This record gives sequence, structure tokens and C-alpha cells, in this order.
Amino acid sequence: MNDPLIQLLQAARDGGARLPENAGEGLTRARVFAVQEALAATLGPVGGFKVACPPDAPIIIAPIYASDIHASPASLELPADEEVGVELEYAFRLIAPLPDRDVPDFAAQLRTCVELLPVFELVRSRLDDPKGASGLLKMLDNQLNGAVVFGAPIRDWQDIDVTQATAHLTIGEAVHLSGAAQVPGGDAFATLCKLALAIGTHCGGLQPGQLVITGSLNGLPWVKPGLFAKGEIAGLGAVEMTLEAGSE
Repeated sequence: MNDPLIQLLQAARDGGARLPENAGEGLTRARVFAVQEALAATLGPVGGFKVACPPDAPIIIAPIYASDIHASPASLELPADEEVGVELEYAFRLIAPLPDRDVPDFAAQLRTCVELLPVFELVRSRLDDPKGASGLLKMLDNQLNGAVVFGAPIRDWQDIDVTQATAHLTIGEAVHLSGAAQVPGGDAFATLCKLALAIGTHCGGLQPGQLVITGSLNGLPWVKPGLFAKGEIAGLGAVEMTLEAGSE
């Protein structure tokens, strides 16, 4: 595929110029997915997917590169002046191949194919204006994924209600969440199901060992490096990361 957006995004990931908003002019979902595929073939392998299911809009799907996935506690070095987002989320990891999408009990079978984990998503962008960019441009940029840090998994998770969460999040000295949290879409497992039914072979499809992150429990606070973050989801566990301030 010879699409100039591939080279522009790859250059931005290598420290080059970020993509301006007009890079998204005339962008289509088909082109977004084609660019995602081409970049994953170069920057992969794919270690998971980011998914969101906005109401009355198409599903959002973006690959997460395996090189950007880290076990907790993790230390990530970032440019000192870069503003990044920190999200505490429910995530699932596939421990067996997906069931056949046409079986009548697809959701029930899928439940036995995944384990549940607490994760941080580090939100980073290769866009000039990530906060004001169009939805398609954000999805082109892997939905602004920069990294994922995962905590210990729970394989027998069926008694955990992922339609709700009680959680605590501190970033540096600031408390960003303490108590009840709203689960994006109202049900993290339902979000996983929608991805599993929609993804097909995109970027290789959803494979055993891969993570799926399901959306922020705490909104999207933007911070600069030089901070320690700790999140905990009641009944599930904790996740920790240090954002180290590196060179410019």
C-alpha cells in the first residue's frame, strides 16, 4: 500500500513532525483500517486492541503494538515536556482462540476464553492537535495509544461485575479517582464481545495472548512526566507505573 499517511505517521513516531488536522481531510474508515494494517506490518507484532463503542456511531478499533505493552510495575521514559494522558481501565486477555462467531452462545463461550486484568493506558499522540482532532484522525493514530501497563490477571473472574467499578487512582500527589467509577458503555465485557464480533482478520484478528482495553474509568487527565501513578480496581487488583522525564 502506497499511502502518504503511512510515511507521515511512521516519521512522527520516530520524532518527526506531527500530523496536522488537514491530514484527515477526506479520510474514510476503510483508509484508516488500511493504514493501521500497513503500519502494524512494519511496527508490529500486534499485542492487543483498543476498543470503544460510542452510542449511535461505528465501533472504534485500534491495534496496540506488543512493544508498547508492559507488566506492572513499569517505568516509561518520555520527553520531559510531552503531555500524556493516563487512564485506568478494565482489560481482558485472550487465553484461548475466539469461539465461532455464529454459535448461539457466543458470549458465554467467550467468557471462558479470557482473563481479566487492571491496566493503565498511556495516551500519546502523533497528531498536532490530539484534543481537537477528528474521530477518524484519532483512530488513524491508533486511537492515541502510547502504551499499556497491565497488572496481575484473574482467570476466574466471573464473580466480578464489570458493569461497575470501585477504584482509586493517584498520579503524583493528585487523587484522580476514589470511589464509584462509570464503566464506558456500561459493560466492559459487552464491549469486548462487540470487538470480537467485529474485528475479523483486521491486523491479524484477535489472538490468544493479546489484550483488549475497554475504556477509561477516570476520564482523561493530561500530565507531564516525572510522576508515579498507581491505580486499583476493587476486587481485581492494582497497577503501577512511573513516568520518567527524559531528554527533549
